Amino acid sequence: MISKNTICLWFDGTALEAATFYAETFPDSAVTAVHHAPGDFPSGKQGDPLTVEFTVLGIPCLGLNGGPAFRHSEAFSFQVATDDQAETDRLWNAIVGNGGQESACGWCKDKWGLSWQITPRALTEAFHDPDRAAAKRAFDAMMQMRKIDIATIEAARRG
Repeated sequence: MISKNTICLWFDGTALEAATFYAETFPDSAVTAVHHAPGDFPSGKQGDPLTVEFTVLGIPCLGLNGGPAFRHSEAFSFQVATDDQAETDRLWNAIVGNGGQESACGWCKDKWGLSWQITPRALTEAFHDPDRAAAKRAFDAMMQMRKIDIATIEAARRG
């Protein structure tokens, strides 16, 4: 069944490679279909993968091999809520270790230029602490990080 709303991500011929990586890295993710071009197109030939249907953490996506005209930016990102440091480390290291790059405050970028926020639930909870001073301490600690360190966030929150 085709989803009523699907995120379409533009790739330069690497949609299947990216979708396969996401399916292998994130739970509740899979490549569900590959559609080959019925004819030549500006960035490919007849028979090349044109679109790839996949899910990332249950979210339906379509990878379009549209060519080099458009690049991903931080204006779009997947935010992944992690349950503990082990999950945070595993996902961060998978993205960064596969040709990606670190950024600030729990953000990283995969080798295809797509941005990810690997966000421990403990960080979100700290930001919503009714003790606004505790929330600010956690926020200030996060502002110094690349990958989020939950123990440091919790220590800052406690003061």
